[in-house]
Amino acid sequence: MPKKLTFKQCLVHLWGFLKDHRVKLLTGLFLVLVMQVIYAVMPSIEGMITTQLQLDVTQMAKGVPGAHIQMNVIVRILLMLLGVYLIKITSQLVSAFLLTDSIQKTMEDIRDAIEKKINRLPVSYFDAQETGDLLSRITNDVETVSNALQQTLSRVIGAVCTFVFVSIMMCTINLVMTLMVYVALPVIAMISFGFVKKSQPLFDTQQQSLADLNATINELYSGFNEIVIYDQQEKAKDRFQKANEAMRESGFKALFLSGLIGPTTSLVTYVTIGCVALYGCLQVLAGVITLGQLQAFIRYIWNINDPIAQLSQLSNQVQSAFSAMNRLFTFLDMDEVMDTQGEPFHEPIRTIDFERVRFGYGQEPLMRDVNIHVEAGQTIAIVGPTGAGKTTLTNLLLRFYEIGGGAIKINGRDIRTMSYHDLRDLFGLVLQDAWLFEDTIEQNLKYGRHEALRCEVVEGAKQANVHHYIRTLSNGYDSLINESGSNISQGEKQLLTIARALIKDPKILILDEATSSVDTRLEKRLQSAMDVVMRNRTSFVIAHRLSTIVNADLILVMQHGDIVESGTHEALLEKGGEYAKLYNAQFAQE
Repeated sequence: MPKKLTFKQCLVHLWGFLKDHRVKLLTGLFLVLVMQVIYAVMPSIEGMITTQLQLDVTQMAKGVPGAHIQMNVIVRILLMLLGVYLIKITSQLVSAFLLTDSIQKTMEDIRDAIEKKINRLPVSYFDAQETGDLLSRITNDVETVSNALQQTLSRVIGAVCTFVFVSIMMCTINLVMTLMVYVALPVIAMISFGFVKKSQPLFDTQQQSLADLNATINELYSGFNEIVIYDQQEKAKDRFQKANEAMRESGFKALFLSGLIGPTTSLVTYVTIGCVALYGCLQVLAGVITLGQLQAFIRYIWNINDPIAQLSQLSNQVQSAFSAMNRLFTFLDMDEVMDTQGEPFHEPIRTIDFERVRFGYGQEPLMRDVNIHVEAGQTIAIVGPTGAGKTTLTNLLLRFYEIGGGAIKINGRDIRTMSYHDLRDLFGLVLQDAWLFEDTIEQNLKYGRHEALRCEVVEGAKQANVHHYIRTLSNGYDSLINESGSNISQGEKQLLTIARALIKDPKILILDEATSSVDTRLEKRLQSAMDVVMRNRTSFVIAHRLSTIVNADLILVMQHGDIVESGTHEALLEKGGEYAKLYNAQFAQE
C-alpha cells in the first residue's frame, strides 16, 4: 500500500478530477465571491438608513427650518437594498446549481476511476483485501468527499472571503476598533489549529473503523446460513458489536475533540465583542463615528465571527474528507498490472509447456521446478490434497499471478509476451463456486460472447443438459437470476456455467472441481455436459472426485506445490504411489 498522502497531495489529486468541470466550478465560486461582497456591503447600506434618520431627527430637535424625515432618501436606500438582496439571492441559486452539478460529475469520475483501477489491479490484491474495505472506499469514502465539497467548499471559501471583505469594511469605519478585533484572531487561530492537529489522527481512525465495520457486516451476511446452522448468532452478534463499538468510540473521540473548537473560539470572540462595543459607544458619544456606523460595525463583528465559527464547525467535515481522500487516492496510486502489448495470438493450440516454473506467495516458495508438456486436445487432470497448488497452477496459466522463474509457453511462445486480453480470450473457466450475475439467464450465458445469437445460446444449453430446465421456468431464457443466484439450485448453476463456457467456445478449458459440491445424480448430468464441452478441446481438470478423471490423457499428482507423479489412471494405479493411495482411500469411502 502506498504511503499516506499529505493534505496538499490530496488536493492535487482532487484537482485532477475537478479540472474537467472547472468552468462550472469556477463560475459557481465566482458567484460565491459576489455574494460575499454583497454580504460585506449590506450592513453599511443598512447603517445609512440609521444615519439618515439620526441626522433628520437631530435637525428637527434643533428646530432647523424645513427639517423633516426625508422619506425619499430612505426609500432610495431601501430600493438599493432590495436590488442588492435580489443580486445576492440570484447569485446564491445559480452558484448552488453550478457547484452541485460540477461536484456530482466529479464524484462520478472518481467512481469511474476506482472501477477502472479495480480492473487493473493484480488478483493478489483482492486475495489480501477485505471486500468490505473496498466497498467502503467506493461508497462511504466517495460520499464523504462529495458531502465535504458540496456542503463545505462554498462555505469555506465564503467564510474566507467574508473575513477579508468585512475586515476591509471595518477598517473604513474605525481602525482602532478593527485592531481590537484582530488582537483576538491569533488566539482563535492557535486554539483551532491545536484542536485540528490533535483530532486529525482520530478522524483517520474513524474512517478505518467504518471500513472495518463494513467488512464485518459483509462477511457476516455472506455467511448468514452457516451462522444459523451452527448456532453462532451470539458470536456473530458479539463480533458485530465489537466492530460497532470501535466505530462509536473512534467517532465520539474525533467529533467530541473537534466539537470543542466552536465553544472555545466563541468564548474569545464574545469577550472581544464586549470590549469593542464599549469602545464604540464612547466613540459615538465623542462624535468620531456616527450611530449608523456603530450599528454597521457591530453587524460586522457578528459577520466576522460567522466565518470563524463556520471554519471551526466545518473542521470535522474537512478532516473526515481528508481521511477519505487519503484512502481514495492512496488506492488510486497503487501499482497496476502492466499489460503486454505483444503480437496478437490467432493460432490454433498445438502445445502448452511449463518449463522449470517457480512460484511462491510472498517470500514462501511453493513451486520450485514444475515441468509439464501438454499436446492439443489433451485432457490434463490435476489432483492432490487441499493446498497442494492445484488451483495455483491454473492461475499461473491465466497470469492471475506472475511466475517467479522459468516460463509458461503456448505454441512455444512465452505467455508474458501476450496481452492479457489475447491470453485470457483463449480460456473458458468453470469453477466450483458457480457465479452468475443478477440478469437474465440468456445474458448470463452470453457473458463470454455477447454477440452470440439466441439459437447459439439454446444450442449451448442443450449440449450442457440445461435447456429442459430453462424451458420449465415461467420466462424461459428471459428469467431473472437474483443477486446471489439463490433462486437456482447449485447443480443448475453449474450446468449454466458449463453452457456459458460452451457458448464462448474457448480453445482451452479449465474445470476447477466443478462436480465436487453436487450429489451423484447431478454429477452424472454434469459429467455428461463436461464431456461435451471438453471434446476436441485442450482441458485442465482440477478434480476432487477421482472417478471423474479416469479417462484423462494425463493425471498430475501435486503435493506442496510440486508434481510428485504423472501418468494415466491405469499407470498410476499400477505404480501404487500417491495417486493409488488417494484413489483407493476415496473408493473405500464410497
